[in-house]
Amino acid sequence: MAIRVLLGFRIPDEELGRLFEVYQQFVENVFSLPVDLPFSGYRRGIRARETLQKGLEKAIQEKLQNTQGKDYADALDILIESGKEHGKELTMQELKDGTLELIFAAYATTASASTSLIMQLLKHPRVLEKLREELRSKGILHNGCICEGSLRLDNINGLQYLDCVIKEVLRLFTPISGGYRTVLQTFELDGFQIPKGWSVMYSIRDTHDTAPVFKDVDVFDPDRFGQGRSEDKEGRFHYLPFGGGVRTCLGKHLAKLFLKALAIELASTSRFELATRTFPKITLVPVVHPVDGLKVKFFGLDSNQNEILTGTDAMLGATV
Repeated sequence: MAIRVLLGFRIPDEELGRLFEVYQQFVENVFSLPVDLPFSGYRRGIRARETLQKGLEKAIQEKLQNTQGKDYADALDILIESGKEHGKELTMQELKDGTLELIFAAYATTASASTSLIMQLLKHPRVLEKLREELRSKGILHNGCICEGSLRLDNINGLQYLDCVIKEVLRLFTPISGGYRTVLQTFELDGFQIPKGWSVMYSIRDTHDTAPVFKDVDVFDPDRFGQGRSEDKEGRFHYLPFGGGVRTCLGKHLAKLFLKALAIELASTSRFELATRTFPKITLVPVVHPVDGLKVKFFGLDSNQNEILTGTDAMLGATV
């Protein structure tokens, strides 16, 4: 989605698969110690980035040469036009760097949140069933099938409990830990003076853990965002999974829509269960994710909510 929707690239599936493998190597080593030795994580990350940028350069050149038949502007188009508006046409290196940053921002965070969503639905079957009840009541799920034409943006945005589920996943399992800002004017915080020009880091995760508006912060409770409680409405900057201020995440609406569509698909067309005895340990770097992946078995369901049997006894397994 990041490649095709945000960047408008038309890369063949086979080539896209190879780039994805290289991209994973890049992500795994992006926070390595900067020790440039053979076989070091830093060296693997540098090589992966070089390979990625070669593939991205080819895709960018093809995109710049083929602009016909397109009726919308994607993120890369906007980036290119922004440079022209300010009298500075971006170089190919700048375009490659910007493209790689967009892919990292779009993929790593959404993949993290998607995995956290699946894990919480596995841990809380009552939440999953309540989600199914909402889909039925809104005419989206009927006789075990998604009703044709029902997945419109207005319908999805009207699913209040689904919105609460996504908000709670992002509260407890915010993909990234925080962000950086530059101090525009000197200010005082808890008796300490923070000078103009300093770089400061704010912690999203610690904010969610310590914000006084949230009750039982360690409990997965989507209803905290429901109309009766609305815990996130009791003040500014207590809930900020996408950051805050003028530099809040540009892709937050796309990310939430993706997560909602995934939740609807999971609740409507499949039964799924943990493929291991216990849930995996979670690490926070570079984004929140299970150490060895979350191993899940998925069962397709027919219109009567019966499992679809395949030609073999093997079930569809996946690591997310």
